[in-house]
Amino acid sequence: MKAEEIREMTTDEIRQRIADEKDQLSHMTFQHAVAELPNPMVLRYKRKLIARLNSILAEKQIDNN
Repeated sequence: MKAEEIREMTTDEIRQRIADEKDQLSHMTFQHAVAELPNPMVLRYKRKLIARLNSILAEKQIDNN
């Protein structure tokens, strides 16, 4: 997901997406600890996506104040 796509989302949608991505990341991290993932690079992608979502959410909150 690109930053432009995230900026088009509302703050509630971004918060929901962050929660969903964190759940998926924790599930995948557990899977990776128990057995190998087919593509472990997905963990890095998920972490970066969560960081991107948090950054844009912070930008939106600053703009609203």
